[in-house]
Amino acid sequence: MTKNTIFAAAAAPKTEKHPVYDTRHGITRVDEYAWLRAPNWQDVFKDPAVLDPAIRQHLEAENAYQTELMADTSELQKTLFQEMKGRIKEDDSSVPMRDGPFAYGSSFKKGGEQPRYFRTPRDGGAEEIILDGDAEGEGKAYFRIGGVDHSGDHKRLLWAYDDKGSEFYTLTVRDIESGSDLADHIADSGGSGVWNASNDGFYYTRLDANHRPSKIFFHTLGSDTAEDRLIYEETDPGFFMNVGGSRRNDWIFIGINDHETSEYRLLRTDDPEGTPKIVVPREPGLQYDLEEGGDVFFILTNADGAKDFKIVTAPVDAPGRENWKELVAHEPGRLILSVLGFKDFMVRLERKDGLPRIVIHERATGEEHLISFEEEAFSLGLSGSYEYDTDMMRFSYSSMTTPGQLFDYNMRTRERTLLKTQEVPSGHDPENYVTRRLLAPAHDGELVPISLLYHKDTPLDGSAPCLLYGYGSYGIAIPASFNTNCLSLADRGFVYAIAHIRGGKDKGYSWYDEGKRTKKTNTFHDFISAARHLVAENYTSHDRIVAQGGSAGGMLMGAVANMAPDAFGGIIAEVPFVDVLATMLDETLPLTPPEWPEWGNPIISEEDYRTIAAYSPYDNVGAHDYPPILAVAGLTDPRVTYWEPAKWAARLRERKSGDNPVLFKINMDSGHAGASGRFSRLEEIAFTYAFALKVVGKATA
Repeated sequence: MTKNTIFAAAAAPKTEKHPVYDTRHGITRVDEYAWLRAPNWQDVFKDPAVLDPAIRQHLEAENAYQTELMADTSELQKTLFQEMKGRIKEDDSSVPMRDGPFAYGSSFKKGGEQPRYFRTPRDGGAEEIILDGDAEGEGKAYFRIGGVDHSGDHKRLLWAYDDKGSEFYTLTVRDIESGSDLADHIADSGGSGVWNASNDGFYYTRLDANHRPSKIFFHTLGSDTAEDRLIYEETDPGFFMNVGGSRRNDWIFIGINDHETSEYRLLRTDDPEGTPKIVVPREPGLQYDLEEGGDVFFILTNADGAKDFKIVTAPVDAPGRENWKELVAHEPGRLILSVLGFKDFMVRLERKDGLPRIVIHERATGEEHLISFEEEAFSLGLSGSYEYDTDMMRFSYSSMTTPGQLFDYNMRTRERTLLKTQEVPSGHDPENYVTRRLLAPAHDGELVPISLLYHKDTPLDGSAPCLLYGYGSYGIAIPASFNTNCLSLADRGFVYAIAHIRGGKDKGYSWYDEGKRTKKTNTFHDFISAARHLVAENYTSHDRIVAQGGSAGGMLMGAVANMAPDAFGGIIAEVPFVDVLATMLDETLPLTPPEWPEWGNPIISEEDYRTIAAYSPYDNVGAHDYPPILAVAGLTDPRVTYWEPAKWAARLRERKSGDNPVLFKINMDSGHAGASGRFSRLEEIAFTYAFALKVVGKATA
């Protein structure tokens, strides 16, 4: 049994027990800490002041406890914060993107927390600030800007903000010339909107009381929002919905999807009174995405068994499946991620052999060429375009040692122009760091990629500490991109590692399929295998590995802590989805119905119930000798509700053996994304890094 010698002796909060029994499929489970779930949680998201005082008192006791245990790292946290802040160009600015007579961009002012949005004349000139985030958020404990979209005539700005952390955004319209906001304010939106062709109104998504994007409305400027016209209502709570528009400003796209099925409805922007036209009715398992192409749509789809996706075209006036024509055939092992259409070209971002590449397709000839790089591991991204009739596209590149670079690329001449390299004001020499890509054998013979970053002077004799990061859900691949923050660990002798485990699409769509539903435990086994491989290859040792993951990656942390507590020296679980079974049984929660395709529906399926119950971290806490655990959450988080980590921490303390502590830090002013300002977020990262350094005995400033 491990004796705690790292953290000060302090009394952890005592959590009251009020057992609640729930029986499904003849199986009864008990939850002693269910009372931590506020019955008025919907109201708390919008106004944290209405939280039950007993729950608030408990959460504040948790914060007092973790503050006491981390008190000796206060100077270290300040040092880490200053280091990470020193790597940020405080007055950083984006490269403006051209649209008609102007070019639009964003910037920060020195010391500012929030972005400012500006425009210049198309070919350069004086900046005109059209939205100042610092001014708008002044005096607010939390403030985050959502979508920002200028009208086609460049006279108005449609922008959104959230000042609670609940992701209920207020949409606002600004007159750019005067700098004043109009009277049009729309609460409870999804965070963005799309202008119509005449620029006198916009389409937007409204969230219901359970935070579901259930309705699309059209608002005419100057009218009462109560008179907004309902365009479409999605009655199935299992589907997400969003509204977007084409760059030619001729189509409105209503996208409806869950994690494995999609559907689109179309509306012409010059016909706000029209009825959305369906492209292909939803079929379970059929996914497709639309991209503009003038007289055709480019459609990225998995139809006809194209597991790693293919691209078809269809005429805009008859886009049904019967008119789909194959343009880029399916190639197993080459996952097509996204498509961007232009007048003379089509661009696609794809991943093959675990690495991304950009492919340019000339529409007239069908000729294709690649944009790729030679590093062992790197990240590529399409940066979009405001304009459709252009030969220029923009993309980004970085690696774990190479700061981010932004390029303009002439698709016709193939000329690449470096627009910007990420500045690290405090200095960065890529030659001081090593990046590697390993393959760890999994429990079933699969090979799990691991991306590594470490300082060139780090001894590889098993003595180095390691921060091992993982996610592994929803098909999300974690890129091997440049991260200035983790240099604070690498400079202190850490090996920084990313495990590209199943549940993501790092090795194609099958890699995702093999890490969901009944195969979810592959995700956890892969992460444990990655840890064991790092030890076997002498990069670190098990008591020197600090595991980190957030959201669904926080579920990963809870699962591996239960399955292999001896494999890790510490666990950091940020906004952790740890009460999987209870959440999937509660259809009133914002994300539950859309999540059933990912995890299973335990309400109607006993098999799904038993599958989830077998790994759900909260339900499998046992008398294990857990390493020190840090859980971090936000009170107004609508995605992973605060009570999940609160209950988890309480049950861990009740059932564990050994005396390693469980810390729970909750931000009473934020939601899923943490603190809203860029420097406030760095303070949170400094805290988690200080925990990691403390666990491995390197907590000196």
